[in-house]
Amino acid sequence: MNRSLWAPLIGALLFVCSSPNTATAAEIPAETLALCASCHGEAGVPTAADIPILWGQEFYYIYVQLKDYKAGLRANETMSGVVADLDKETMQALAQHFSEQPWPSIGYTAPAYEAGKALAALSAGQCVQCHLGGYEGNSRIPRMAGQQADYLERTMQEFKNKIRLNSAAKGSLLASYSDDDIAAMARYLAGL
Repeated sequence: MNRSLWAPLIGALLFVCSSPNTATAAEIPAETLALCASCHGEAGVPTAADIPILWGQEFYYIYVQLKDYKAGLRANETMSGVVADLDKETMQALAQHFSEQPWPSIGYTAPAYEAGKALAALSAGQCVQCHLGGYEGNSRIPRMAGQQADYLERTMQEFKNKIRLNSAAKGSLLASYSDDDIAAMARYLAGL
């Protein structure tokens, strides 16, 4: 075989082997989807303000968070119970299902008077370096634009106070912010 064909062939094989599971929602037990919807919402809008929007969130990010709940790197009594019996394939199928849904609008408007404070804090932390300019995230980084304000604030506080342990860098960064800065950032991001 011609050596010039080896590199593309190996590259294609690596891509296929590393691609996310393409399981469909039909393969996810209906009771599992119903359990997710009971908190995260039937149409993607969560039932409480401190529950995150999953619809339209990044595949890999959702999958890693499910694994982190199962491993105890994220502390949440409800989610720890939900993921306890999920296998890798089901977690990947759930991540695929939710990532393929349209991001819902929660209709939140951030207080205009906090924009300056929020932007200064976000700029100081260089948040756009990972979450991108519109805070829409990418495969491994979560979307924050339009996410629930209470959820964002709780999550940032969990990083700051070393409750959430799945990103040491975020914990160190957020430890340098005041509670007022964190609240302003959360409200600003929710309003995007």
